[in-house]
Parts: sequence; structure tokens; C-alpha cells
Amino acid sequence: MNIDRLVFAFAGAFILISLALSQLHSENWLWFTAFVGANMLQAAFTGFCPLAKILAAMGKESGCAFQK
Repeated sequence: MNIDRLVFAFAGAFILISLALSQLHSENWLWFTAFVGANMLQAAFTGFCPLAKILAAMGKESGCAFQK
């Protein structure tokens, strides 16, 4: 998997997990969902994604969305 697909997979997993936790544990988990969404929005405009930087440092190949 390249960086783009991993970023989307992580974001989707974190959103679904936090939504489940908001229903099972506390509504405050929705703040985490909002954080992930806000990070995705800013990455769309700026091209900066912390997870993409970490994955690149780990040697994963870049896709077309998060080029160096």
C-alpha cells in the first residue's frame, strides 16, 4: 500500500472507532472525530499531513496525493 491509501485507511478507521466509542462510552469521542475531519480538510488545502510524513520517514512509497 502506498502512503495515500494508508492515510485514508487510518483516517477512516479512526473515524469509525471514535464514532463507535461515542455511542458506547462517551459523546466526547466526537471531538476526536472532528479533529480527524479537520486534519483531513487542512491536508486537502495545504498538502501537509503528519501521518504522511511519518509514513514517508518509515520508507513507504508516495502516491500522487502526498508527494514530497
